[in-house]
Amino acid sequence: MRPGDKVICINDKIDADKSTEIRRDFEIWITKDKEYTIREILDNNGIVTGVLLDEVHNFPKFFKLIGRMQEPAFAIWRFRKLNYAAAPAEALTEEKELISVDSEPLKKAEPVDK
Repeated sequence: MRPGDKVICINDKIDADKSTEIRRDFEIWITKDKEYTIREILDNNGIVTGVLLDEVHNFPKFFKLIGRMQEPAFAIWRFRKLNYAAAPAEALTEEKELISVDSEPLKKAEPVDK
């Protein structure tokens, strides 16, 4: 995965023993089965790779474990990359056909006598 990729949340569960910590660090949490766009990928000093999302912005916090202020990131394993099938190039090209029409005005049909 990389910035700009569309992903879907596959796990929004919070372990009971981490609930207080998560609720303290994240004002906004993710939702399972919702699509997001990766804004940035954070290594977090090799502890756990995290992602920041275009659709979710949380206030930066000081994280003792990594020794710096940063926006809390969601664990990358909570997401799966979406792979949309690309449409064939010809399907994206719109063709217009011009039809030539005689410029003379149309004549009314004459009634047929019986």
